[in-house]
Amino acid sequence: MTPRPARIWHLPALARVLWSHTRADDHPRARSRLSDLVLLNGLRRRDTLRMVRHGGRITGFLARRDGLILALYVSPGARRRGLGRALLREAKAQTAALSIWTPQDNAVARRFYAAEGFVTMGYGDGSGNDEALPEVLMVWSANPHHPGQHRLGRHAA
Repeated sequence: MTPRPARIWHLPALARVLWSHTRADDHPRARSRLSDLVLLNGLRRRDTLRMVRHGGRITGFLARRDGLILALYVSPGARRRGLGRALLREAKAQTAALSIWTPQDNAVARRFYAAEGFVTMGYGDGSGNDEALPEVLMVWSANPHHPGQHRLGRHAA
């Protein structure tokens, strides 16, 4: 379950993971399958694209540009096995802060990110994503600021 770099020959399997979400009956179609493959290849070439396997098959991936998570998908049949968490924890170990835009109506994803220490920082109307879905900006920091804490640990006299 250790994340590995995605290679060009992994693109068909990565696309199947992506399509298990974006080609679901209740998801709006934003791109053609060819466009998805071109997009994944661009992520592989220009950004950080890491994948995980379960049962010998590629079942999840995380795409990231610096501290911005561009995509995190795990196949529906492979969920709740720690694959998304493994991808996310690897990204956390490599940067001091991460952010992700996720659909407002995706309660499962929002709970997952909240359990991983992400907090809601803003909302978008969907103009910034391919599906035009209202979204939530969630942010994680290795050194979060907690209101009410004092730097010195007690009040200065």
